[in-house]
Amino acid sequence: MAHFITFLLVLSLSLTFSLLPETASAQLRQNYYAKTCPNVESIVRNAVTQKFRQTFVTVPATIRLFFHDCFVQGCDASVIIQSTGSNKAEKDHPDNLSLAGDGFDTVIKAKQAVDAVPSCRNKVSCADILAMATRDVIALSGGPSYAVELGRLDGLSSTAASVNGKLPHPDFNLNQLNSMFAAHGLTQTDMIALSAAHTVGFSHCSKFSNRIYNFSRQSAVDPTLNRAYATQLQQMCPKNVDPRIAINMDPNTPRAFDNVYYKNLQQGKGLFTSDQVLFTDKRSKPVVNAWAANSNTFNSAFITAITKLGRVGVKTGRNGNIRRNCDAFN
Repeated sequence: MAHFITFLLVLSLSLTFSLLPETASAQLRQNYYAKTCPNVESIVRNAVTQKFRQTFVTVPATIRLFFHDCFVQGCDASVIIQSTGSNKAEKDHPDNLSLAGDGFDTVIKAKQAVDAVPSCRNKVSCADILAMATRDVIALSGGPSYAVELGRLDGLSSTAASVNGKLPHPDFNLNQLNSMFAAHGLTQTDMIALSAAHTVGFSHCSKFSNRIYNFSRQSAVDPTLNRAYATQLQQMCPKNVDPRIAINMDPNTPRAFDNVYYKNLQQGKGLFTSDQVLFTDKRSKPVVNAWAANSNTFNSAFITAITKLGRVGVKTGRNGNIRRNCDAFN
């Protein structure tokens, strides 16, 4: 009788699980390509390292590409697709026009390197190559290295319209940031950790000019901005500046992936409103202070956050495929 009850229990549990929606992230695992393309991670790392040696822009461009990909229809390399006569793709949405070409080039070069190995050809998705390349550029610029989960398929659609309202803006407050990240299962702590990607990279003047010229009726300059830093920004970004001019987001260690991002916030040197608010809002300030003081706790929180980001909206089964060319559907 006991055996029969156990059998019924197991049966009911298995039925329950089979009725639950299958979570795509459950398919992700480390060493996913162990049998099909065992050296994929070193092939990608070598290609990324080569690109990194040509230009440091490889680092911020690749990280940002990954983030912009995952936040729109999930981590499925849909942001890399080129527009055609009949389809305006994600990358041509206004929010994506500032994605640097070096990020796209990093993925395409790494895909070519993978496909040059006969046993690996058309076995590795562009979405996974982007996830690996992101891990590699973070490590190359002094950030933490981590084991990356793999097993994503490439998405089957990419439209500019799908980007609307999906990406954070430089003027967001904490509530806006939290709700946008929460929509992808990311906590406030994850959001603060991922914001540190601004420790590398650059921004065009137009993204923050309101903070140094016309902040409010009471004050032309945002009062949360460090005075000396504001003056420096005005010198680098005069009112009639060439729109192509870009400045470092981290004024102190712009080529190091580090926790100096949080130390800058403590000094009023967050470039965007959405950066500085992490320190000015009392709900997030304790985390900024903790990570400014301890790079190890920041690194482990960052690894947790970027791993969770990599699980967002993953395509499996019939919802995706492995693209032959990363920038075009098969």
